[in-house]
Amino acid sequence: MNRERVLANVRRALGREPGQAIAPLPEPRIRIAQTALEDRLRTMRAAIARLTGKFYEAASPRDACRYVAEQLNGAEAVASNAPFLAECGITALPNVRAGWTDPAALREACARAPFGITCADFALADTATVVLLTSREESRLPSLLPPCHLAVIPRERILSGLDELLAREPLPVDSRSAMVLITGPSRTGDIEQILVRGVHGPGEIHLVVV
Repeated sequence: MNRERVLANVRRALGREPGQAIAPLPEPRIRIAQTALEDRLRTMRAAIARLTGKFYEAASPRDACRYVAEQLNGAEAVASNAPFLAECGITALPNVRAGWTDPAALREACARAPFGITCADFALADTATVVLLTSREESRLPSLLPPCHLAVIPRERILSGLDELLAREPLPVDSRSAMVLITGPSRTGDIEQILVRGVHGPGEIHLVVV
């Protein structure tokens, strides 16, 4: 079957004639779910449980710091330079390293540390997705290299889903190098469809909502 006949069959299936102009695409529609914060927290808790992640709702910044310290249990951690982590007291923990200015040193530390700590710019309740807008304060490396990622999120940054995120940040790379979306622990399946965690990133993730 030659090319023209194939294209003619496609046009016929679409109900189009040869040379007919292509109709313009419809305008994109963004639908933001109007849900209360408590409902978003409940949805996020269920979503992260399905992904085998861990969820903790901290009563205060100090409580968030206590939870992080318990998870570290004395192990070394690399934290981003996000100001909110300092407000919580997390970067002042004796085994947490922060204040990075040298990208090479940060990369080396993240490759060795068992824990990485970040402060999410946003979180999507419907999928328990952590959103990082990378910058000098918020590097991607602490969320990618260490085996365990602890994402600390102020509760007012929890959005309903992707539509609300795109409404707030329609062109994120105009001012940032990248937008990173992290949904649960890293996981992949080989040719036999055997699920393996932690191959392309952290095998364990904690969402700490303050």
